[in-house]
Amino acid sequence: MKKILVVDDEPTILMTLSHLLSNKDTAVITSSRIEEAEEALSRYHFHLVIADIRLSGMYGIEGLELLSYIKKLSSDTEVIIMTAYGTDEIREDAYRRGAFHYYEKPIDIAHLISKVQALGITMPSAQNA
Repeated sequence: MKKILVVDDEPTILMTLSHLLSNKDTAVITSSRIEEAEEALSRYHFHLVIADIRLSGMYGIEGLELLSYIKKLSSDTEVIIMTAYGTDEIREDAYRRGAFHYYEKPIDIAHLISKVQALGITMPSAQNA
């Protein structure tokens, strides 16, 4: 079973992505805080982490710090970064730190699903096709 970790401080994002990505072959764990995410990362191997950049306020970059932490912990874990406050510098920093992909919110869900599928993670809609 593949595991995905979704890290965002918005409950709607956590619920939506968990619903979209969970299936019999994929377990989704959600976290609204960086400490919870680090705890989950220490307990499980994730194939993919989808993380928001700002988790605790207006100017936070915890998601980028989490990206660096993940790549040191498990270089084969892919990371998708997302933000509602993107800049060219943040995008470049995310890719420099090893992001698989970078999104600015609102996210194109169809594009996100295609990126997840490109990693070999089966999506519920792909199972029913």
